[in-house]
Amino acid sequence: MKVLFLGTGTSTGVPQIGCKCNVCTSSNPKDKRLRASVLITDDENQILIDCGPDLRQQLLLNHVNKVSAILLTHEHYDHIGGLDDVRPLGVAQVYAEKKVLGVILRNMPYCFGDNLYPGVPAIHLNEISEEAFQIGGTRVQPIRIMHAKLPILGFRIGNIAYLTDVKTIDDKAIEQLHNLDVLILNALRPNKHISHLSLDEALEIAEKIGAKQTYFTHMSHDMGLHADVNQLMPENIQLAYDGLEVSVRILK
Repeated sequence: MKVLFLGTGTSTGVPQIGCKCNVCTSSNPKDKRLRASVLITDDENQILIDCGPDLRQQLLLNHVNKVSAILLTHEHYDHIGGLDDVRPLGVAQVYAEKKVLGVILRNMPYCFGDNLYPGVPAIHLNEISEEAFQIGGTRVQPIRIMHAKLPILGFRIGNIAYLTDVKTIDDKAIEQLHNLDVLILNALRPNKHISHLSLDEALEIAEKIGAKQTYFTHMSHDMGLHADVNQLMPENIQLAYDGLEVSVRILK
């Protein structure tokens, strides 16, 4: 099983428009961050988690031309804004909670109903809850987390978990995340934020979960330079970067 980081940036991306800070002007490719998304692949499926407004660029950069399913964590634009770009991929099987599907129906009415315009994206909406479900032979366990006051979902696939836009996580969710090989968790910046984990908060939650390896994602330019911050991290906790690919054993 492999994890490919398509994007590791927050809603504004990095560089941020109009900013001249040392991160936004860095020449290090690891400081260039498209909006957060990952592709998890096993022998059977290619599972995309979130499809923000950079999706077309991400798929082209990484030569991705097949996606079995799209899991959506929540309805914010930086996580669903690229759905129209799935047109060349055939029927898009989208899995999300009812409220998220409602936003898609409202924002993309041209994709649903009778007498569709030729060439519109083919999107099939699948409602999920907190119950585990199957994508072919791959088991997906949704994880309830909180984005400030907004309930959203993370996902556990085998021994990989993807949790973005977390602010708080309860004991039940922590229990569901035991024995992970890889945890992917948001860490926005060093300073606290109303709806995202700060770096220290993310480190604390990562320690509670205790994955063998943790990667931080959904970072803003305020996080600092990748090379500087990463060398201060524990060996088993690192900043992710766009294009990073991680291989993980498959649970039998």
